[in-house]
Amino acid sequence: MRTIFLALALLAAPAIGQEHKPMRPATADEQKARAAVVIADYRFDDLLWENDRIAYRIYGHALEKAEPPSSSGIDAWGKRVRWPFMDRQLRTGDQHADHGEGVDFYNVGTGRGIGGLGIWHDNKLWTSRNYVRPHILKSGPDIADFTVDYAPWPVDTLRTVQETRRFTLPAGTNFTRLTSTIASNSDAELIVGIGISKRPINGDKPGEIEKDSAGARMSWWGPADGEKGRMAAAVIVDPAAFAGFAEDSDNYLILVRVQPGRPFVYYSGAAWDRGGDFATQADWNGYVDAQRADFRP
Repeated sequence: MRTIFLALALLAAPAIGQEHKPMRPATADEQKARAAVVIADYRFDDLLWENDRIAYRIYGHALEKAEPPSSSGIDAWGKRVRWPFMDRQLRTGDQHADHGEGVDFYNVGTGRGIGGLGIWHDNKLWTSRNYVRPHILKSGPDIADFTVDYAPWPVDTLRTVQETRRFTLPAGTNFTRLTSTIASNSDAELIVGIGISKRPINGDKPGEIEKDSAGARMSWWGPADGEKGRMAAAVIVDPAAFAGFAEDSDNYLILVRVQPGRPFVYYSGAAWDRGGDFATQADWNGYVDAQRADFRP
């Protein structure tokens, strides 16, 4: 019982180093549909990117000491407005509450979140720590575009890998295009696992997953989280590199064959059933099925 009370207290607490503050309303000029990228240096270098449809976050290296164990998974926020809101909401220290524009309630935990990756070896996913060395290429209005590096990490005792990844989110889509280049001290082929966290709510089933081998994609419809609703997710990979599906305790995984040093492209998408675009699982799956991805690096 004490553990339950402690967990509830942590969920209700403000972000580390922050007190709750009112959310500043968007100005008339800010209430324009656009894409944006922001590095939140006030919150351990969280990196926020969004467009008129969806909002995402990855975690900086500084968070590893502040909130261990941290994760290199990808977070997504529910969003109901067409203009950027993440930076203003994160500054409140109360991003887990719904202030009218959206809400952060998807819990990445130690999983891959929505489209994070690792190296699949010996039925285990070997993952990096949080990102380092961000470089913003363009912050709107038509596109959010940036790169980050992930410091070297081990794959068992066999090899070491490191990654540079480009994130590109145009306006008008729920899908970020990711271009990953993984270097290694070995030239042998890698099997990369790209994940969607299972994320059960209160012991319920961890959402519903649909796997499409022919289309090389998987789509997830999350469990209801009380009044906050559901998140949805999908990952699309190149059918020419598709190597099957797998699971571990935290993630559903789609596998791709990758050559070290050679960039590969995949797509990661998310949605909120309260966001006005996808109220049902059928709506979301139809949107995922309709995607025509470009896998040229």
